[in-house]
Amino acid sequence: MNAPRRKRWVIIGMLVCEVVLALPALAQDRKQLLRDSKVDLVQAVEAAERDEDEENQELHLDRDHTRDYTESFHVESREFVSTGRNPFFVLESGYQLVFNGQEGRHTVVLTITVLDETHKIGDVETRVVEEREIKDGVLAEISRNYFAICKRSNDVFYFGETTDEYRDGKVVGHEGAWEAGRNNARPGLMMPGTPLIGSRFYQEIAPDVAMDRAEIISLSATLKTPAGDYVGCQKVEESTPLEPGVREFKLYAPGIGLVSDGNLLLTAIKRP
Repeated sequence: MNAPRRKRWVIIGMLVCEVVLALPALAQDRKQLLRDSKVDLVQAVEAAERDEDEENQELHLDRDHTRDYTESFHVESREFVSTGRNPFFVLESGYQLVFNGQEGRHTVVLTITVLDETHKIGDVETRVVEEREIKDGVLAEISRNYFAICKRSNDVFYFGETTDEYRDGKVVGHEGAWEAGRNNARPGLMMPGTPLIGSRFYQEIAPDVAMDRAEIISLSATLKTPAGDYVGCQKVEESTPLEPGVREFKLYAPGIGLVSDGNLLLTAIKRP
């Protein structure tokens, strides 16, 4: 029996006790028994209320856990441009962010550069953003990411990426590469122009290849980095259905963009 129904029956029992105790002809020992029963019923009501609160809390958590991520974005090709910015994402040629940190036993340097280069995907001219990862002083990966910004909403969309993984100076793989329009892949939302706490959306929509998704969990985070101290940061929790249970966190600062990626912290900014 669930908590609300159990609580109703207990209250009915208490009312019966009240009525019976009011009868003048009832023997004293039976009245005492009923009084004891009433105490037990009061305790039962309190227990039922606790159970009801717990059930409501669990229901809320379950609803929150299963809440869908947005994967359909109604934007026309003519609304996109390859250059621009919104409060948390800069898409301007020459803009560069450098990160340093530890990933496990490895020392990592990640350099993100907005290139003076575009790439046409369907009818959309996207901007190429290069990510170059150096691990323990050795080149580990170079990816070329394709972004465009919506003139109407200031949302930044992600149209795909090419990846080159290196070992001993040679390319050994291209894991995670995808492009909108191929193999049922579609553009994802990388950064909303107007972020809202609790927003959930897919950043990558490439079935069985790349399905990163994000939830905005704060717009008031603070962070100290070698490049500066930042307030009013947007904190994002990223996950993917391709790796259930894996969670990563990123912080974006107003006017700067990404300032932390897991254990990697911003160390330098180069503006055009």
